[in-house]
Amino acid sequence: MKRFLPILLLLAIAIAPAFILLKGKKKSPASETVVRKYTSKNVKKPVVVKLSGGLEYQITAKGNGPACKNGDRCVMLYTGKFTNDTIFDATSRRGNAPFSFKLGKHEVIAGWDSVISHLNAGDKATMTIPAKFGYGDQARGAIPANSTLIFDVEVLDIVAPPSPWNAKGMDTITTPSGLKIVMFEKHPENELALAGKSVSVHYSGYLLDGSMFDSSVERGQPFDFPLGQGRVIKGWDEGVALLRKGEKAKLIIPYSLAYGEGGRPPIIPAKATLIFDVQLVDFK
Repeated sequence: MKRFLPILLLLAIAIAPAFILLKGKKKSPASETVVRKYTSKNVKKPVVVKLSGGLEYQITAKGNGPACKNGDRCVMLYTGKFTNDTIFDATSRRGNAPFSFKLGKHEVIAGWDSVISHLNAGDKATMTIPAKFGYGDQARGAIPANSTLIFDVEVLDIVAPPSPWNAKGMDTITTPSGLKIVMFEKHPENELALAGKSVSVHYSGYLLDGSMFDSSVERGQPFDFPLGQGRVIKGWDEGVALLRKGEKAKLIIPYSLAYGEGGRPPIIPAKATLIFDVQLVDFK
């Protein structure tokens, strides 16, 4: 028997590594489970924020831009879905052109106004909007009545409303017609816009009390018109013709060169002097 002992020992030594390997393989799935449990336990999930009336949202990616405030123009990408994940609308279906609206001015459904007031520029979020904050009991195109809507949104930009340019202490030019001009940016090297040219102008219009009544800047789209053809108020035809491409000026327009004694109710009061901050963007 002693003669066979070394052989048995050798066999045991040879077999042992195989059992170790097999044992290790059996433990592997258990180890993966532990890793999965640890990962799921430690990765932060988006927090669902519940608002009144059943409105909910969760931020899936946090931005670092300014907060959305009433009156701001919010520039968005979005995908609208039903609760079964069927998509009914998306900016990606519209050439990925961003959608913009003024927050708090009832330009969108109430759920959007409510939730997006909690977001910042750069945020990505998922919003859950009950029917009463959407389209209610009325069908709207592809959206059936009483539909809960889900929106995945990205806030690309927040554009605050323009404020009047400060002309304090600056030179004012008064023309024979009574038009007053304050130049803010001059480009003497550029050409003047001539009558008959199609001009592109960015502007914000204010009353004397500083309240804004219209703005192409806020819309993000310059206003185009043929210069000197009577297609705009007289103060514009005269004032823009004095500008060179790229120049910025404040036009102070008496009512006789604007909307006259009657004004344009309810926006423009009677005998209203109008103030426009304008930039001649281009002409052709």
